[in-house]
Amino acid sequence: QKRNDGVAFPAVLKPNTTASNFPDLIRAEKSWLDSLLHKHGAILFRGFTPSTTPKDFNDAVEAFGYEDHPYMGGVANRHHVYGRVYTTNEAPPQVKISYHHEMAYLPKYPSKLLFFCDLPPAGGGETPLVPSHVIYDRMKHKHPEFVEKLEKHGAIYMNVTRGEDDESYAGGRSWKSVFMTDDKKVAEQKAAKLASKLVWRDDDSVLTIMGPMKAIKYDEKRGRKIWFNSIALTYEACMDKGLDLSEMLTFGDGTPMPIEVVRDCVKLLDEESVALPWEKGDVLLVDNLAVLHARNPFTPPRRILASLC
Repeated sequence: QKRNDGVAFPAVLKPNTTASNFPDLIRAEKSWLDSLLHKHGAILFRGFTPSTTPKDFNDAVEAFGYEDHPYMGGVANRHHVYGRVYTTNEAPPQVKISYHHEMAYLPKYPSKLLFFCDLPPAGGGETPLVPSHVIYDRMKHKHPEFVEKLEKHGAIYMNVTRGEDDESYAGGRSWKSVFMTDDKKVAEQKAAKLASKLVWRDDDSVLTIMGPMKAIKYDEKRGRKIWFNSIALTYEACMDKGLDLSEMLTFGDGTPMPIEVVRDCVKLLDEESVALPWEKGDVLLVDNLAVLHARNPFTPPRRILASLC
């Protein structure tokens, strides 16, 4: 844990008795848990029962009462497990999935994320967390001109998706899976609703142009600006694929982002992150507006499940 402005990050809750049923506790303490999430940005529940199976996790998700958020337009490979439960990004274990707000490259994104440790990794594999307002403040101090331009123009994200799923990298979901259709016209219509444009290629792949999207938002509930984007994630993906950053990310006016500033942003994220090792049965609740998350490389096996709300 870290402390930001005197507040522990994330909050960690453990039961004082094993007799209570976890979903029942959630329902009974829902108002208090919501206030705790507002204060801390993320809550790790450790040692609660039952919390062993995907069904147990689904029961906990349902107990919170948050509305389900469909993964329409998301580019990560994920598979349905049970009820509202899915696998997390299934990129290879050696791949680091860098810091991002879930689906920040789309106009509609989940407000909350729930993670569940079904099988702890043999090594590594943490889910690092970073308070978004801290990164905004540090970037504003170190790179004011960059932040000013980002606030004014937002960001445009670009991603090439293939005709079939490719699980060799973090954003390898096919356009057929992303838009849940094999009809290109239907895909174009769905993309337009997500503020995205599709440019088809001869090999059945497609260039998806997303945005411009706001990359800095104002958190009205907490009264502060936040670093709400997928810039670090896109940068790391470029490095993994050997691509020029300008091929996948620009300011909203189409001009390139200085790679040295983006690289420094990733460094700041690493400095401010908290990465708690997973334990079997852990449930992690994250406010997607307040906190960025990532995935560290790991030694298999590892199975972390998720639900978007």
